Amino acid sequence: MTESFAKNIHWLGHDGFRIDGEKIVYFDPYQIESGPRADLIFISHDHFDHCSPEDVAKIQGPETIIVTEKDSAAKLTGDVRVIKPGETLDLDGVKITGVPSYNTDKDFHPRGNGWLGFLVEMSGVRLYHAGDTDFIPEMKGLAVDIAFLPVSGTYVMTADQAVKAALAIAPGLAIPMHYGAIVGSEQDALDFKEALEGKVDVLVLEKS
Repeated sequence: MTESFAKNIHWLGHDGFRIDGEKIVYFDPYQIESGPRADLIFISHDHFDHCSPEDVAKIQGPETIIVTEKDSAAKLTGDVRVIKPGETLDLDGVKITGVPSYNTDKDFHPRGNGWLGFLVEMSGVRLYHAGDTDFIPEMKGLAVDIAFLPVSGTYVMTADQAVKAALAIAPGLAIPMHYGAIVGSEQDALDFKEALEGKVDVLVLEKS
């Protein structure tokens, strides 16, 4: 199931993804050209490279629902649903849970801001988009099929720290993100994959 579902995942660069499942779902679209109209858009926090109203507008339609936190919600228009870490939504069969996303050894993403990672269950597959975060205790015990994890360091966890996160989460598949745009390079993603060889399956996606 995980392997076949992965064919529906498109990396848009940085932390951005599009999932072509029973719904068209986007995470943190940034510097995109265009794309299929979104059913759901998830925005993790209000930094410009994650909450980009200009990019949201390119894929937003009258029926699009945006799920985000309060700071990003203030910058967006349309049907915007605000959640906090630990809160859940069920939108037409897509089950959503807000997950904490924060730094532990730097100040770019304070825990107190209530910024988000997302657990999203659709088509029987549980996705975890970690947002901009370090390896945090809340990751342990998450039961997920596919985990999108930042690997670049500087503002988020390094590839080495992301390896520890992947081992703690033990997803069916891990997909590295947060590289190649603001900070980080493909080498970070490849280092992440190499370190997890034989432990966790890793898919390094080409940018769509």
